[in-house]
Amino acid sequence: MEGAPRSGCPINLTLEVLGDRWSLIVIRDVMFGNRRHYRELLNQSEEGIASNILADRLKRLLEAGLLSKRDDPTHRQKSIYSLTEPAIQLVPLLVQMGAWGVRHTPASEELSIRAQLLEQGGPALWEAFMAELRAVHLGAPVPQRSVLAELQAAFEAALARKTGTGPGGARPKRAPRKRSAP
Repeated sequence: MEGAPRSGCPINLTLEVLGDRWSLIVIRDVMFGNRRHYRELLNQSEEGIASNILADRLKRLLEAGLLSKRDDPTHRQKSIYSLTEPAIQLVPLLVQMGAWGVRHTPASEELSIRAQLLEQGGPALWEAFMAELRAVHLGAPVPQRSVLAELQAAFEAALARKTGTGPGGARPKRAPRKRSAP
């Protein structure tokens, strides 16, 4: 956060940290897409974030304590970004934003399915998801349930329905047509 806050209002203070579109998109992509490297965040962004915007938002999120960064042991020039506990605690807020978007915007089925499942699952599912995020990003014990895998499977199924493909992107085999008798 640059300079003094406009007020001590908690909503204002939250907006000063998260109030631009790209900050929440970066957090979403790390949280739901497990995109942990700069190139993944840049190249796999559905919204097409520009490289200078991404670099700025990563810097801001690091400074705000919502992301941490460490060297990637597999590549000297890469860094791995991780959610911090305050970012993980944004799950209920992101669920509510997604649920609102499903109800009031022309969101696509495949990009809405995760929001729908999280809203339907309620706080118990959110807690299970946050526990999994703590395992992935903070080194906490790995829970038995993988909410990320469930959400990804639902997304892939919705995408397959949209594109008419089966699992793995292959078109489903159709039964041979019966010929009518001459």
